[in-house]
Order: sequence, then C-alpha cells, then structure tokens
Amino acid sequence: MLGVTLDPRSFMERVGQELMRIDTAQIKTLADAVHECYEKKRIVFLCGNGGSGSNASHFCEDLGKGTLRREEFDNDNKKRLKVLSLTDNTPYILAWGNDEGFERVFVEQLKNLAGPGDLLIAISGSGNSPNVLRAVEWANRNGLKTFGCTGFSGGKLRTLAHHGLHVPLDDMGIVESIHLTAFHWVVDDLHRRISL
Repeated sequence: MLGVTLDPRSFMERVGQELMRIDTAQIKTLADAVHECYEKKRIVFLCGNGGSGSNASHFCEDLGKGTLRREEFDNDNKKRLKVLSLTDNTPYILAWGNDEGFERVFVEQLKNLAGPGDLLIAISGSGNSPNVLRAVEWANRNGLKTFGCTGFSGGKLRTLAHHGLHVPLDDMGIVESIHLTAFHWVVDDLHRRISL
C-alpha cells in the first residue's frame, strides 16, 4: 500500500509512472477480442473478486451502454454487444458458494450460459483466486477465449489465460486502478468502432 508512505502528490506521480509502464499492445488485444465477440454475436463474460469484482461489474456496464450512441438506445435493429458480469448474480453466487464451495461460483454460471467462441475476461490482482482460475480452466477446455488481468507476479492466471493485461506492481489498489483505466480506453475504442 504505497499510499501509507506517500503523500497525495507523490502517490499520483507514482500511479502515473506505473501507467506508462503498461504494455499498451495488451490493452489493444483486449479491445480486439471484445470487438470480435461483437462482430460474431458472441458473449463477453467477466469475473473477479473484491475490487476486481467491482471492476468486472463496472467494465460490463460500460461495455453494454458505453458502446452505444444515445440516439441508438431505442433502435431495436441496432446490433449490441452481449456482455455479462458473473459477479452480479448474487443469489446464484450464494447458492453455489454455500452449498458446493466458493470456487464454483463463476464456473457454474459459465456452464449454464457460455459456448465456444465466447470470451471470458478474468480479473485477479494476485492471479491466484481459485474461483477465477477454475472458470478460466473450464473456459479453455470448452472453446472460449480467455483474457486475464493481473498484478503482482501475475500468479497462475497470467500463464493460464490465452492473453492478458499484466500490471507488474505489488500494490492492489494501484493495480485495480490501472486495470480500470485500461478498461475505460477499451470502451472508448469500441464506441469508436461500433457506433461512430
């Protein structure tokens, strides 16, 4: 937690430095993967825990709404991006978590909803969340494309997912902030491709 030792200006400067270290080709790869799902009418799924779960929900909302122009909202013929955050089905998560174990809360939703050609965006700062890894393992075996967003060393997710966005920093808050900043660019890029 760098904010424990840094004043606000020093903290913001450090965040800026870390942002500039990111491999932007990874962000472009993510945008391309989501756009391919749009073109092929496939579904984009997102998952994560804690702050990464919040980022999954936020990114899902932005992708679903932010890729449209206001005048397209009532156009029933406009093709839309199919996107769903697996973090937001609370009763389903609680049922599987309580009855069968928390490591199943994402994979069991994928078994009901996902198919070959869909995309799973898995977000885990540590890269070692068992429920995220289980979902990615299933997705890889069942023809989905997988994209892992990681921090720290990347953990198991960094090598398990087909593609990824890695933030090589041992500070969860900054890792999550950089992920969300990258996601906002992806939404803007997709808005350009889909709606302009």
